[in-house]
Amino acid sequence: MTATLIDGREIANKKKELIEKEVEKLKKQNIVPGLAVILVGDNPASKTYVTNKRKTCQELGMHSVLIELEDTVSERELLNTIQDLNIDASIHGILVQLPLPKHINEKKVIETIIPEKDVDGFHPINIGRMMTGQDALLPCTPFGVMEMLKEINIPVEGKHVVIVGRSNIVGKPSGQLFLNENATVTYCHSKTIHLKEHTKTADIIVSAVGKVNLITADHVKPGAIVIDVGMNRDENGKLCGDVAFEETRKVAGYITPVPGGVGPMTITMLMYNTVKAAKLHTEKLNNL
Repeated sequence: MTATLIDGREIANKKKELIEKEVEKLKKQNIVPGLAVILVGDNPASKTYVTNKRKTCQELGMHSVLIELEDTVSERELLNTIQDLNIDASIHGILVQLPLPKHINEKKVIETIIPEKDVDGFHPINIGRMMTGQDALLPCTPFGVMEMLKEINIPVEGKHVVIVGRSNIVGKPSGQLFLNENATVTYCHSKTIHLKEHTKTADIIVSAVGKVNLITADHVKPGAIVIDVGMNRDENGKLCGDVAFEETRKVAGYITPVPGGVGPMTITMLMYNTVKAAKLHTEKLNNL
């Protein structure tokens, strides 16, 4: 058996075509979806992510603003910048690129972005809405994973899903979105004893830890779906995920590569959220 590759780039491109059409519809109403990205410091990885986000915005005909701040910026100045964007009518989505310098409270920053412009889906109000199955701006990476599975017609209802990782950005919300779709969810993490005993029973494994070769062929049930959210560098500096790809693809039924798997979907769902935020803003104005 050789696993079918889940091509994140191809799925993301299909999704972007639909988003571009929605942008054109909004433009006919004189509304240009706007995304503001705040970059603090000069972290090379963060700069790359931000460049890719801005490029995608421009490709889709959206308004894009980049605010670059020194890593010595005070927390108060950053919060004031966010507050200005909260009331800026041309901006529908606000994203503060993480990680932030240690002297800045990440939680406070996330909570300062108003929920209607929280296109990362990290605000406690959006998380609460997601938890209770309400309409919300969803965290982009978990949302992207769900969209990938829909695109390849993989139903998750009744499936056993094992989430490896419990971060607030990927692990926890991923499990909740699967639960919302009636899957049975198991969370594993650094304190889990005998990880293989859990992953071996999974119909779907989502690994989001950031550890090279964490998931190997003997972690996987034959025919299982393996979603690799990890983003690491191997000993040669080559980009890779959490999954030992070559050996695991011989066991799995479906597998995502790194790069070219979940990554492209994350940026695409950010664009989706920004357009959604613009539409919600327009509906709110029309109802006044």
